Amino acid sequence: MTRKLESLFDFPPAEESPQIEPALTTEETRAAIVEIDNTIDKIDAALPAIRDLDASDRELDDIAEMAKESYQNLSDLGFNVDSRYASELFAVASTMLGHALTAKTTKLNKKLKMLDLQLKKLKLDQDAAKNAPEEAMETAHGQVLNRNDLLERLMGSRDQKTE
Repeated sequence: MTRKLESLFDFPPAEESPQIEPALTTEETRAAIVEIDNTIDKIDAALPAIRDLDASDRELDDIAEMAKESYQNLSDLGFNVDSRYASELFAVASTMLGHALTAKTTKLNKKLKMLDLQLKKLKLDQDAAKNAPEEAMETAHGQVLNRNDLLERLMGSRDQKTE
């Protein structure tokens, strides 16, 4: 029957069929994973650490404080000058108040972004821990067969069921 299938489907004879070899063995795969982990650790060590996050908070607080002081000084000056000059002083004072608000908003946005990144990292770590296998466990065994061996096994199992 195998010869009939070969002629029917124009398959090459069984002796000429190529054998498929697995790409990597389990040990080679594990060695490759260990090498990749070591490379990732080297890259992490080479990247500079983020520093002075608190310094930027202090700078933004200082800018906001200076802008509020400038607003207060310009407002006081606006009340003490002639009315035709006061409008320009009050416009500049409101600009200073806007700068103070912008500095505080920037600081708050930075903190929210850092919090968001920390939550995303925590979620990724939890997903990785949940999906990571406890230990490497083989779940199935496979064999490389050519089509003739497969047909013989199928025919043999069908013959056993009919008996």
